[in-house]
Formats: sequence, C-alpha cells, structure tokens
Amino acid sequence: MSAVFDDSSARPGPSGLDPAPPAGPAVVGEGASTTPQEDRVHRLLGGLKRKYGARITGELAMPAQAARFAELPEGLHPRLRAALAARGLTRLYAHQREAWERVQAGEHLVVATPTASGKTLCYNLPVLDAVLSRQAKALYLFPTKALAQDQVAELSELNQALAGMERAAQQSGGISPSGSGSQSIARSDARSDDGGGQRRKGGGGAGFDSDTDSDPDPDPDFDLDSDRCRQGDCVTRRGSLGIKAFTFDGDTPGDARKAVRTRGDIVLSNPDMLHQAILPHHTKWAQFFESLQFVVVDELHGYRGVFGSHVANVFRRLLRICRFYGAKPVFIFASATIANPAELAGRLIGERVHAVTDSGAPRGERQLLLWNPLVIDPDLGIRASARSQTTRIARAATRQGLKNIVFARSRLMVEVITKYLKDVFDRDPRRPPRVLAYRGGYLPSERRSGERALRAGRVDCVVSTSALELGVDIGALDVAVLNGYPGTIAATWQRLGRAGRRNRPSLGVLVATSDPLDQYMVRHPEFFLGSSPEHARIHPDQLLILMDHVRCAAFELPFRDGEGFGDCTEDLGEMLGYLRDEGLLQRQGPQWFWVADSYPANAVSLRSVAEGNFVVIDTTDGKQTIIAEVDYSGAPGTVYEGAIYMVQSQPYQVEKLDWTGRKAYVTKTRADYYTDAIDYTKLKILAEFDRRGMVAGQRGAAADRRHFDTDTDTDTDPGSDSDSETGSGAEATAAVAHGEVHLVRRYPGYKKIRYYSHDNIGYGNIDLPDQEMHTTAVWWQLHPRVLAQAVAATFGSRERLVEGFLGAAYALHHVAALRAMAEVQDLGRAVGDGQGRWFATVGADGRGQLRGPDNQPLDEPPAGGFEPTLFLYDNYPGGVGLSAPLFDAAAVLVADALALVRDCACTGGCPACVGPILPGDEQRVLPPNALALSVLALFAGGAAGDHGDGAGSEALVAAGSSPQRRSDA
Repeated sequence: MSAVFDDSSARPGPSGLDPAPPAGPAVVGEGASTTPQEDRVHRLLGGLKRKYGARITGELAMPAQAARFAELPEGLHPRLRAALAARGLTRLYAHQREAWERVQAGEHLVVATPTASGKTLCYNLPVLDAVLSRQAKALYLFPTKALAQDQVAELSELNQALAGMERAAQQSGGISPSGSGSQSIARSDARSDDGGGQRRKGGGGAGFDSDTDSDPDPDPDFDLDSDRCRQGDCVTRRGSLGIKAFTFDGDTPGDARKAVRTRGDIVLSNPDMLHQAILPHHTKWAQFFESLQFVVVDELHGYRGVFGSHVANVFRRLLRICRFYGAKPVFIFASATIANPAELAGRLIGERVHAVTDSGAPRGERQLLLWNPLVIDPDLGIRASARSQTTRIARAATRQGLKNIVFARSRLMVEVITKYLKDVFDRDPRRPPRVLAYRGGYLPSERRSGERALRAGRVDCVVSTSALELGVDIGALDVAVLNGYPGTIAATWQRLGRAGRRNRPSLGVLVATSDPLDQYMVRHPEFFLGSSPEHARIHPDQLLILMDHVRCAAFELPFRDGEGFGDCTEDLGEMLGYLRDEGLLQRQGPQWFWVADSYPANAVSLRSVAEGNFVVIDTTDGKQTIIAEVDYSGAPGTVYEGAIYMVQSQPYQVEKLDWTGRKAYVTKTRADYYTDAIDYTKLKILAEFDRRGMVAGQRGAAADRRHFDTDTDTDTDPGSDSDSETGSGAEATAAVAHGEVHLVRRYPGYKKIRYYSHDNIGYGNIDLPDQEMHTTAVWWQLHPRVLAQAVAATFGSRERLVEGFLGAAYALHHVAALRAMAEVQDLGRAVGDGQGRWFATVGADGRGQLRGPDNQPLDEPPAGGFEPTLFLYDNYPGGVGLSAPLFDAAAVLVADALALVRDCACTGGCPACVGPILPGDEQRVLPPNALALSVLALFAGGAAGDHGDGAGSEALVAAGSSPQRRSDA
C-alpha cells in the first residue's frame, strides 16, 4: 500500500518572511509559471506513478519554501560588503546571521542545516572579515581535495566580482565600491537567483557560484611575483579583496609550499595533510600558527567511526601546537542534519560547541518516492532486482532530458550499473560519453576530469558511490536515484539533496534492495519525517588509534610530566613510558623527547586502522599502468587472482596478486560475468568486560546483571531463581556480554555471476593468508539449561538451533547498524562457540552447518560442550567504539530484531528478515524465520515460542525514529 505524505504540515514553514524580496524567478508553488525543466520533472514523476504505482510504497511531497532574511552585520568590513554586493548578495539568511553573531562572541560553532542552505557563507563571512580587519589567518579543512578546489573557486569569484566593479566604476568615473559599504548593487544575472537576493552554490554556499568561464582545473604552477595565481591554487588579485587563499594538498608543488606557509591568509587543506605535512613541520608554519584565529571543518557528519576517531586526535595535536604558539582558534563546523552535531563537534575538539540548526534558506519543490521492487517469489520473499529498477528509472530520466545521478553502495555496483546505462546511451564511441562513473579508487586526474565534465553539463547521468555525497559542485541535477538505502538517514538526505540545487524542483527515488533495513524503510515512509534520529559516534581513546597519535604528538613537541592530551582519559604517563621502553622517547628531567629516526605520521592512515593500500596495474599489451588503488581491508575480497575488477565499466581480470608488495596485476578482458568473493569468520573470546542476564520485560542496563556459570547446568546460586538486582522474580534465559575477541577471516573462493541474468556460472578458489585481528564485540549466549531444553523441546536438533542463531544474527546485524549510525560493513556478525573450535555457516543446501578451524565440515561439535554464541563485532582492529553502545542497548536490539522478523510478510523467511532461504524451506514444521524468532525470544528473556507483539514493541525506533514515534513505542 502506498502512503502519501505532505511535508508542509510535518514541517511548518518559516515565519518572518521578507516583505519585498528582490526580483528573480518565482518559487514553485507561488503561482508562477513553470519552466520546461519543471515540466519534465513533473512529467517523469507522473509517468512513474502511472506505470509503476504498485511499486511505490510511499511518496513524500516537500513544497517549495521561502527564505527568512536578516540584514548584513553593521560592522562588516566595507570592502567585503562591496564584494558581496557585487555578487548580488545584500542580505543574509537568518541562520547565517546567527552564525555570525555566535562567532563574534568567540563561540565554537556547528552549522547543521539541510543541503544547499548556504552553510559556506556561515564561515566565509566571519573569516574574511577577520582577515581584512585584523590580518587573521584561517585553516579550512575538507575531507576531499575536490571540496577544497570548490572553495577556492568561490573565493576567486568573490575577488573577480569586486575587481570587475572597481574597473567599471573607474571607467565611468563613479564611486569605487571599496570606498563605501552603503552602496546597493542591483543584480544583473538572475540565472541562479533563489528569489531572495542570494546566489546558490552547488556545494551549499549561498553567496557564490562556482560556474565560471575560467579554467576549473587547478594548475599548480603560479606566479607569486605578480601577486596573481591560477584559480584552484590561490586567490588574490590587485584591486580586489587582496585575500590570499591557497590550497595545500598532495598536488601542491614543493617550490610553492613556502609561499603557502608564509603568505597565505586562508589555507585550504584536508585532515590527512594536516596530520602528515603540517603538524610534523609546525616550525615552518610558525608565522601562520601565531595568527591562526579560525579552523573551519566542513562535512562534519562524515567524521565518525575510524576516520572521526583519528581526526579527533589530530585536533588534539593541532590545539597543543596552537597553545605553543599562543593561539586559541575558534572552530566552525558545517554538517548535514544529524541528531547530535554539537556533541560530535565537541568530542572532536574536547570543548563545548554551539549548534545552529534552524535554516532560513529557501528550497525548491522536492518529491521523494519510496520504491519497492515487485515480489517475484511470494513464498521465498524474493523481489525483482533493485539494480534493474534503478537502471530503468535512470534511463527514463535521461530520455526525458533530465540530468540525474545514481548512487550505489559499492564500487562493484557502480561499475555494473554504469555498464548497463552505457550499453543504452554510449553505444557510439565517436560521441562524447553521456554516462559517467565516479568512485574512489580512480586516479586523481580521472576524477578531476569527471568533475569538470559534470560542472560543464556534458554528462547526462553519473553513477557514483558516496564519493559524490559530499558537497562537491557537480552542476545542476534534476533527479537522484538511490540504489539501496545508504545506511543512515543523514546520508540519504545528503544524496537526495544532490538534485534540486539552485532552488530547482527535483525528484528523488529510493529503490529498496532485499536487505532488512531497505525493506523497513520503504514499509515505514514516516521514518523520513521529523528531526534526524541518528547519532554519529567516535572513539578517540581507542588504544591503537590513540597510541599512534601520541607518537606523532611526541615527535612534534616534547611532552612534559603531568601534561594532558586534549580530553583524553587514558594514562598518558603509562603510554609515554611504553614508548620510552620501545626506544622512541627519552626522558630528560620533566620532559619526554623523541629520539627515534622514524617519522611516525607517515605510517598512520586516518582512513583505517590497518595500513598499506594496493595499487592496480594494467599489464595489457606489455604495458604497466596504474589504473586504481584498493584499501587494505577491501583487497582480499576485491583483487584476488581470477577476480574481475572494473574501471568505468571496463572489466579487467586479476592475473597476479603480489600481497607483500601490495600490487595487483590485471589485463583487459571481455568476460561476460563479474565475481563476488565468499568469506567466513571465526572468533575466540579473549576477555569479557561486562555481562548481564536477559530477563523478560527488562530494557537495557536495567536488565538482570546476575552472572550465571555457562559451564554448568545450574545457576551460581542453586537456591534462588529470582533476579536479585531487580527483584522481578524472573530467571535469565540468556546473557549478553561485551569484551575483546580474536577474529580470523578467510576467503576460500569466489562466485562468477553473469551480467543481466545474474546466474551463478561457476566458482574459483582464493589462496590468500587469513586476515586476523583483535577487536571488540558484543555477544549473546543461552543459559546451558535453557539451551538443552530448547534443543529437546523446540528445535529438535542442534542443527536447527544453529540455523536459528544464523537467522537471528542476520536480523540483529542490520538493526544494530541502524542504531549505531554505521554502515553494515562497519559491523561484522558470526556464530560460533566462542573458543574458536567451531563456527556456523549456511551451506550450499541452505542449512546451517558446523565447521572446524580449517573450514572442514563437522557432524558434531568438538568435545567440551555445545555453547553456540552470536557475535556482533567492530570490523576494525582494536574496535572503534561500536560494540559498547550496542551492549548497553542489547535488550532493545533484540526487540528490534524480533519486530523486523515478525512483521515481515514472507512465509518462511527471506532476505528482508533472516537471509535468503531455499525453495521448500517455508513449508518445514519450523521454517527459518520461526527458528530465528525462537532464538530471539530466548535472547529477550522469554520462552522459545514467545515472540508475539509484546516481545518486539520497541521495533526499530530507538535509533531511527522521531521523538513522537519513540514515545509511542
């Protein structure tokens, strides 16, 4: 059943509208005549609804919204006021003025407003004013080089606008705009006017537009003597604002770096360069650090998990160096809408941060369709491929003349969808391509070329991973299609927001896969209403990450006895002593000095806990050309020998993998299939940090914490079955624990899957070393007596019980990813005995199987007891703080999983609840979904058959609902 929601009632429009907005294109919905582009969007929407109405489970209509304005600050520097006027900006949005006031008061700030709401001006305005007024310096940090290049283009436009006004004034004999800030300049170009006197940028800035006639490709060679640089490396012109803005990244030539350090007013870089190139050489940056007053951090919502934990430690090092030079910069963050922007920003810098969340920016009309492919096998719950539906929608949009973007969740899927679309639109190689793939792993030159083509409007359809989720200006797009739920609401809106910028109407389509979260989303359209439900989390004190940055900090400046490291709660003295014992530090009096020859920052990657990317080398026709790179963690499942690796839909076969040298050698192929690796995981419990029993009716930390002995059939206190802590009189049927585990992952082989039909046409073997790591996990176990009773009375055999554990693990894995605001791949799941003696997997017959340490099938578990354990683990060495919150919320996670499986419409189990099942399984006495429900009911503290509505009353709400829905639960 389709549900239609009109967001105008769910989100009231702003009050206090400007009574007389400047002339410009009218906002859709205000009685204005529609443009051809608007007609095409509505025509596509109507066609999809008429032809595929049965597949649309929800429709969200978000009407156009007018702007709320505020005046420019009175104390704004006159030249900056004139430059803004030259760009047609005579007022601010309300949230931009609020940001100005907060920064002027010296507060750290995070601006968390929707996509394309003018966040850029929130930080540019106070920074530029301070540079002009008091020679302040600022450091801008962007997660990607492309975003930094976008910002340089913005500043270049501002300089050009003022320079053009001054030349015009001199030629006409009029007043120079730099002499007065009171002159009002009427705009002459309304191409991107939003109806409110502001120009809109593709990256969310309200004050500038980076669509210029100048060369957008940065040239690293610039002439500093002439005080004029090419756009993309620095911004400064005689007769303009005179502000020098330089990019500083891996492409900046060595002979230009000194000029950046000594002459730059604004340095635009990224966290990796700050970590490896700026902080370790801070003495060369002394002049810059002494005057540093602002640090701007864009795309804050992306600083979570491993990356965010690393960056928090980089900021600890940055602030330590700033104190050394007597500077105390104000941090300004920009973020997409998440539930805890101020908390996340505060964790990153260890100080209080104020949040600006009420946007005053206008928006164009937006339509969102939730699209669920038709069920093609009702018994198994198998649906039509999301890939085919996504391709169909993108084809329709392209044929309507609408610029569109398709987001896929993996690099492989990007290449597959690109191939399907190129087969339709790029058959003639003599013509410029209309379809473009964009993802990580491509060479920088190829990505820059793609960005230029997108901005110039030469591409009709781009297929991307999350690489284009961030605010890179890729021109005006009309339609965004998501092939699968991205994993978070914030990421969903970021991707949908790539279409409809510059106040254009837009259409977004979320096409669900068979994954559990996808199916939950399209069955609950109301999930997209209200405030963001998601919390971004980091764990900067994770020991491996923290130790890496303590080493880096010691290299940069000596530590003193008693000195802290930001808000770190770990024993710094113990870590310094360890580094001394390792021969890296030497203590002299109260100070600890770095004495090793190594350069520690060079060995620490901010993007992972492991290090060492693989390069992909094309050896076709005897050449050796690097065509891509693959991160260490993804290499075993991507570039094994025999794998098909694709670049811009061109397939390459991996002929040789040099694991030690981190090189994969490939040749072009015309294979009509792609490959998918098979892996399995076994775990062994090393240390248990905490444990509690699971009692029916209890939630989270209030549950029974009584420790029962898993090695016997009786409770620790045989004379009492009551809950001694809660007094509930209930007995714990299961326990949940949190601790450290040792993980071994093996890739035994891969599948060959034919294009279009997706038939499995063969297998191949993978011969790679086992991947081992220590990490943290949360795990569930049944009480031994309950386990024995369940096997005898409910499941009938240990094999059926293992199948129930596997189905329960599948459901718990997906709801846990939602709760943790993590990608599904950030968490792992496994079923085993907890001692690494056996693990469980789904065999080729669709049944649960026990396998030994060497992957050999087992008829019975090894001697020593049958203790099945369900693990959810951090998929990074050492863990990144995901498992501890899951342990705290274990009872609600189980309730979520119960509801997910119980409410699924399939007969006996399907990919949307417990994973794929084989034909006929739904007719068993206990089909797979019933087995999983019985295990989850035991985890919840009930009986194996107790999985009614009450057991899952908190279904998928605590992490993903609006406050209203949470209270209803």
